[in-house]
Amino acid sequence: MVWSIAGSDSGGGAGLQADLQALQAFGVHGCTAVAAITAQNSVAVTRVDPVSAELLDAQLAALAADMPPAAIKTGLLGSIDNLRVVCRWVDRLRAQGQPVALVVDPVLGSTTGAAFADAALVQAYREELVPRATVVTPNRAEAQRLGLALGSPLGAASVVITGGDALDESGLASDWFSSPQASGWLSLPRVDTRHHHGTGCTFASTAAAALASGYCVADAVVLAKMATTHALRHAYAAGQGAGPVCAQSDLALHANNLPWLQATPGTTPPFSPLIDAALGVYAVVDSVEWVARVLAAGIRTVQLRIKDAAAPTLAQQVHAAVALARQTPGAQLFINDHWQLALDAGAYGVHLGQEDLETVDLDALRRAGVRLGVSTHSYWEVARAWALRPSYMACGPVFATQSKDMPWIPQGLDNLRYWAGVLPLPVVGIGGIGVAQMAEVAATGVASAAVISAITQAQDPEAACVALTACFDRGRAASLVSKPDRFRS
Repeated sequence: MVWSIAGSDSGGGAGLQADLQALQAFGVHGCTAVAAITAQNSVAVTRVDPVSAELLDAQLAALAADMPPAAIKTGLLGSIDNLRVVCRWVDRLRAQGQPVALVVDPVLGSTTGAAFADAALVQAYREELVPRATVVTPNRAEAQRLGLALGSPLGAASVVITGGDALDESGLASDWFSSPQASGWLSLPRVDTRHHHGTGCTFASTAAAALASGYCVADAVVLAKMATTHALRHAYAAGQGAGPVCAQSDLALHANNLPWLQATPGTTPPFSPLIDAALGVYAVVDSVEWVARVLAAGIRTVQLRIKDAAAPTLAQQVHAAVALARQTPGAQLFINDHWQLALDAGAYGVHLGQEDLETVDLDALRRAGVRLGVSTHSYWEVARAWALRPSYMACGPVFATQSKDMPWIPQGLDNLRYWAGVLPLPVVGIGGIGVAQMAEVAATGVASAAVISAITQAQDPEAACVALTACFDRGRAASLVSKPDRFRS
């Protein structure tokens, strides 16, 4: 349940009308509380009348009695009194133990030039509403009026400064955001359309819908970027001015909607593709001796994962493992973490976790033709990995795993099937996979399934390698690979 507290757009392109469309597209129920009534069409706003604070309060009281929200999204509020009604209800709901997310879209004016907020209302936003926000989503003009600069969250837990209203030579539409999970620029090529009415409403409403559905802020922002881009692709003319965007329920089923999360917006060259994208069973082992055993047992995709950077034989083992893989036809060996040693040894590939991406010389790996795999666990991590155009992505944990402490809940087969269907590069499923799960993992359409204890803790590791490979091949042969009908949290 999401409440939209905003203005009514008589032209049907923005405000409550756009909010409801975006909420329905995401699959949540939208409730509306009218804060202001506008007289507008596609070329002008001719009148704005806020409703009384008493009427707004009555609407919210009726909703609270029967349809309490998981998230609230605000748009045009029209008056300080209405803003304070919203603040009181947010405080009241939270005091009752409801963890209500608040998305503040500070609608201070229209793209046609009409002003919706005077200096006093802007100050009230800054001092009263924004500090209560889970995330605030101004465009660049609104951010400037609020005194919000890049890198300054203005007292809100998270902030997104959308860049659709900023034209530059890059051809990108880039949004800057800061959240507890991640910060940076979300970029996609700008959609070439003059019909963009309701983009801010669509962005904020989708973020609210995602938060209500249990996504963290960073994931909600990525999904909001995807939804808005997709809505722009489906925009249409209505009237003589800018027509409305049109939110669609398949927003997350298209790779061209997946944004890039970067420290600096821009495009980067891709990493070298895999020689064989059908990676199959992917053995993750912690010594060169294990590399030799799994290669001898028929496994052809191997990761050497030695977590102790101070291990006295680390360099020796990396060099020896690379030499072993070169002598084995079809072998694809990835070195986990130790990218400099991998470069020195002339390794085929490197696998990195999210925590490693900011410290690695990625350009050096590209120049050397090293293949790159990246671990991901969520939308924002996929967006950060996707910006690098790696050779493959690992998605997980698919099932609960004991290999290391994980803050992530198991993703399950549905999410794995989703990423295998959406990402235009090989996907590796990882986490809690053994012989019993291997066939159904392979049936999701992934290129590979990574295993650790199913091999290294088996009574007969060589026999386990054979059994795992047979199960993977059986699952792949039986699968009917298709895109899922819906994205899942």
